[in-house]
Amino acid sequence: MSTPLNHLPPSQVRERSACMCAHGAVCSSFASGHGLHLIQARLASATPSEWVDAIVERADAVTGELVVRTLEGDAHALWNATGAALEAAAGTPVALHVRYGVLAVGRTQFNVATV
Repeated sequence: MSTPLNHLPPSQVRERSACMCAHGAVCSSFASGHGLHLIQARLASATPSEWVDAIVERADAVTGELVVRTLEGDAHALWNATGAALEAAAGTPVALHVRYGVLAVGRTQFNVATV
């Protein structure tokens, strides 16, 4: 006769997941505004006609918020936890892929969330 295994219901095992960037480490999440997923980057590069050129109007490295204005005059308020605001100071030319939420600063790409 064997003893039954202790089975914990999911409610006792489940914990809140938190991205490591909230603790000063590298992003461990691929949610909007966190780490850039390979598939997200590939989808953005597979649709080159949807990239728009823009200029950074405002960048706050503390909060991770950026405001970029396209050459057509549309403003986009964005947020990124992985340092896009550090790389793109005010006046920096960038490219934005609105559909897939990717901001390109030079050759570096960031996953951005629309605020």
